[in-house]
Amino acid sequence: MLFLLASSEVISAIEPTISSQDTLPVPNIPNLLFYIQRDPNSNTICYQLNLDKDGKLDNSNPVRAFWIRFHEGGTVKELSYIQNKFAYGLKVTPIGEGEFELKSVAFTGSTMYLRRDIRNRYRVFIHVNQKEYVLKRIFVHINGGSKLAPNVVYIELKVMDPDTGKVLTERINKPSPTG
Repeated sequence: MLFLLASSEVISAIEPTISSQDTLPVPNIPNLLFYIQRDPNSNTICYQLNLDKDGKLDNSNPVRAFWIRFHEGGTVKELSYIQNKFAYGLKVTPIGEGEFELKSVAFTGSTMYLRRDIRNRYRVFIHVNQKEYVLKRIFVHINGGSKLAPNVVYIELKVMDPDTGKVLTERINKPSPTG
């Protein structure tokens, strides 16, 4: 469900924007790496740095994914088995020296990286248009379809330039049936 657009996707230029999705609630949780929001409601999938009781990274499971159900008063709920295995879960592979490769279970063609930034904070990095950015938010606009096969119209990535701190948005549009 997360990245359902195939290789024929149309990618817009990355630029500073304010999108209509900016009216959705922003999760306020410690160690939040990034989050996903989508139609038709404000319930949010959060990806949080997973620390053990001593405050150290759990290397066997460095990212915890869960729901914040804003439509249910902000209740926190774990992903279901199906959601974790086929929609919103991550495949995590250690690549050395406290770094991890992250791939969406729904779209393994897009690689993200969990590692420390120049301030020694863990961040999720993603490549967009041949430049590396810090991933902040993903918004998936759905118009119809079903739970198992939603009609994804576009995906927006909100990223931060690690050099300037500028927040940018990239929209990935679903191609039209004719093109």
